[in-house]
Amino acid sequence: MNTLIIAKRVLKQLQGDKRFLALSIIAPLIIIYFLKLLFDTFPPTILVTNFTIPISAFIVHFLSFLLCAILLVQERTRGTLERMLISGFRRSSIIGGYSIGYLGLATLQAVAVLFESLWLFDLNYSKETILILFIVIWLLAVVSVMLGIFVSTFARHEGHVFPFIPLIILPSVFLTGLIINTDALPGWVAFIGKCLPLHYAVNIIHEIIKPEYSLHNTYVDFTVLTSYIFLLWILASLTLRESE
Repeated sequence: MNTLIIAKRVLKQLQGDKRFLALSIIAPLIIIYFLKLLFDTFPPTILVTNFTIPISAFIVHFLSFLLCAILLVQERTRGTLERMLISGFRRSSIIGGYSIGYLGLATLQAVAVLFESLWLFDLNYSKETILILFIVIWLLAVVSVMLGIFVSTFARHEGHVFPFIPLIILPSVFLTGLIINTDALPGWVAFIGKCLPLHYAVNIIHEIIKPEYSLHNTYVDFTVLTSYIFLLWILASLTLRESE
């Protein structure tokens, strides 16, 4: 019950800031458009379709993480989280409420980015493939929200969030198979990449966009990606009070 109360409050707060909502949706669409302009300069020998959806998923991952982390830190600086804890709200309820509230925004971003990518790059996938791609990007968005909430428990103000970008987000670009095959990396570097949630999302997407794919090959990646949601929820719940 408390979780839904907090989620309702977060949704009302987001709805009240229409400028922020508009920018949250428009920004990834503009980035995807610039990505299209960049890929149009590549020679025909490079199959840009192999990178389009994975990079689109990364954009959702990055923005969901960053926006959620900053918004929750703002809640801390206003004293909102402290008042909730003093009022007797459980840490798990607070984390769950904020997760549900921010998840709506992440879902809108996932839908907008996926369908703009399909349209701009003229990707002809079956309805089943598009549905699975949406589920993957949506799951990654959920993980990103939880990651943003977890990171925010270590930040006293918005500026403390940005050091986590080179620590968490940038390695996701280079070590998860987004750009290069992780098999070409040294073993210890590849291991770091496998600790990042984007690695498993990229694996699923690369499998799904094949002309003939098997969902059986993605079960492990789906399981690990989903497990990150619960792991980060537990970690955020454990660290929330200590950061107040």
